[in-house]
Amino acid sequence: METRIQRWGNSLGLRIPKPYAEEARVEAGSPVDVSLEEGALVVRPIRRRAYDLRALMKAVNAKNLPDPVETGPPVGREVW
Repeated sequence: METRIQRWGNSLGLRIPKPYAEEARVEAGSPVDVSLEEGALVVRPIRRRAYDLRALMKAVNAKNLPDPVETGPPVGREVW
């Protein structure tokens, strides 16, 4: 599919046709990585890894539990 690079302020912008955006699962505001590969402009969506707190907490055990950090005596009205 042919499209055109257009001026956008001091930069250049590329419009992504709707079918391509849907297939790549990107929308306005989606983070992308732009790189050059052998002279070709390559745009890839950045997929952020979703974390599940419960799954992360299940992985905590005596072997990987960090040592406590000493913060000193209470200051003010803290209750320990």
